[in-house]
Amino acid sequence: MLKTILAISGKPGLYKFVSRGKNMLIIESLDASKKRQPAYATDRVVALSDISIYTNDDREVPLATVFQNIQKEYDGKAVDLHWKKAGQDDIVAFFQKALPNYDTDRVRVSDMRKVLCWYNILVGEGLTDFELKEEAEAEEAAEE
Repeated sequence: MLKTILAISGKPGLYKFVSRGKNMLIIESLDASKKRQPAYATDRVVALSDISIYTNDDREVPLATVFQNIQKEYDGKAVDLHWKKAGQDDIVAFFQKALPNYDTDRVRVSDMRKVLCWYNILVGEGLTDFELKEEAEAEEAAEE
């Protein structure tokens, strides 16, 4: 599911991949407007499934795992903390619940705010399947 959800540098919110055009992607915003627009090759587009968070043990945890941790902590509901208005200490405390061993030197508060914002957008749209299917299939194949 996270492979079709996109973040675009310089544009707020999240977008859903709809189709491909010549030298562009057709995307749809995940807000109430559901506005479709092009994303060109010059835009920095990244799928949420490709984003990872640095940890203290020199690993990178996929964003899907962080979303799953938040989902468990808040029983699948949206977080009541507002990503813009909350203080820095509140955001850090929230993120320590989601990923206790995150790298404090490389993960900025602005990154934590984005994770909180993105999680609330996804839950608001009813997109709560955060499991990485490729990893689950690889683990099943390794067990056999």
